[in-house]
Amino acid sequence: MSFTLDAAEELGVPEVIFWTNSACGFMTFLHFYLFIKKGLSPFKDESYMSKEHLDTVIDWIPSMKNLRLKDIPSFIRTTNPDDIMLNFVIREVEQSKRASAIILNTFDDLDHDLIQSMQSLFLPPVYSIGPLHLLVNNEIDEVSEIGRMGLNLWKEETECLDWLDSKTTPNSVVFVNFGCITVMSAKQLVEFAWGLAASGKEFLWVIRPDLVAGETTVILSEFLTETADRGMLVSWCPQEKVLSHPMVGGFLTHCGWNSTLESISGGVPMICWPFFAEQQTNCKFCCDEWGVGIEIGGDVKREEVETVVRELMDGEKGKKMREKAVEWRRLANEATEHKHGSSVLNFETVVSKVLLRE
Repeated sequence: MSFTLDAAEELGVPEVIFWTNSACGFMTFLHFYLFIKKGLSPFKDESYMSKEHLDTVIDWIPSMKNLRLKDIPSFIRTTNPDDIMLNFVIREVEQSKRASAIILNTFDDLDHDLIQSMQSLFLPPVYSIGPLHLLVNNEIDEVSEIGRMGLNLWKEETECLDWLDSKTTPNSVVFVNFGCITVMSAKQLVEFAWGLAASGKEFLWVIRPDLVAGETTVILSEFLTETADRGMLVSWCPQEKVLSHPMVGGFLTHCGWNSTLESISGGVPMICWPFFAEQQTNCKFCCDEWGVGIEIGGDVKREEVETVVRELMDGEKGKKMREKAVEWRRLANEATEHKHGSSVLNFETVVSKVLLRE
């Protein structure tokens, strides 16, 4: 929303820009202009959507290693030079350079190298002030007037928390949620369903009414019958509380940044099925940089879903991912829970030095 910079400059007041995506996603956005300059975007024609082309190595973005074109936010995958989102991102990045500061919802231990690299790109000061939901939890009473406001786009069904409370084995439930805007085909929904069923694991699955593109979401009665004793379906839930519940041991996610950061903060490893925007970049970092994710193919197959769920919940790789996620949870809490935490200090700096100019 950088159009507000004009008003801020006219009134002579500072303005802080909040980029709501991940630091790794923001870093790729900062280099979108180079994709155009190098002829990598827009694509010349639809044939460039092939796996071979998407495996093109991208090795010129600071602090980002072993990237392929497929790991870059999906907005570059267009054949239209006038594409709205491609040009919007480039314009917003350029506008952000006029801000008094830029804030990101992450924490220093997670993205230190990226944020340091950003400081050399002629940007305003960049501050990590997250995970924001942990900062909020430490500062605002949940039962207070502001604490009760809520920010969900869908009505939460809290019965799922009672269902989780009824379980007795920690880390035994797979949580499945693809966010508030991701859509899939009816065939993909069926493959996910039967893959979960075949895994034999308990699961909590958020299925929005509009999850299937262009039609009402319908779950097969055979699937419901087979999984009745170990599955719960809801249309929405208090995700942050679910991911911090001790019975949840894995998260099948679209890798939106809020979901990714809430999972890291809850110490929960992920199965990553990115959909669009910078979710592909988040997936890459979850799997290869932070050690907390396993990617699943875009063309969903029930056999792969079953295999990956079993590996996450019972396998040696899943065990290592969970250990890594728990370590990230500790560091996220350290950043936000005491007055010397990196995110607490950064937030206070933004308020006092940038906004109030003390």
